Amino acid sequence: QVQLVESGGGLVQTGGSLRLSCAASGRTFSDYAMGWFRQAPGKEREFVTAISWTGGRTYYRDSVKGRFAISRDNAKNTVYLQMNSLKPEDTAVYYCAADSIRRRTVNHEEAGSYGYWGQGTQVTVSS
Repeated sequence: QVQLVESGGGLVQTGGSLRLSCAASGRTFSDYAMGWFRQAPGKEREFVTAISWTGGRTYYRDSVKGRFAISRDNAKNTVYLQMNSLKPEDTAVYYCAADSIRRRTVNHEEAGSYGYWGQGTQVTVSS
């Protein structure tokens, strides 16, 4: 059974940085794409970023490009989200997600591509 455990959320001022981690277990981590989604109060869950199973391709929503960076360490079965220049509109619960298809090459930005989700970690950016 795949398990995802996020950590690293918290409260930060505008312009600050946070690094989220997501530790995965239960299958061969390196064969699957990983993603981060977020959900703000009263809003739908939205795609933030994803990294291919090879680590060679990354995908970002427009509003976080240049500020956020996703990476993975297959030796540690962990995916990271480095968030810089944070803004109040980044406030949300952030969810780590693991792909349901081995070695996927398309549709990394679709929530339906991910069959496993973490419990979420709160990120709050104060103005």
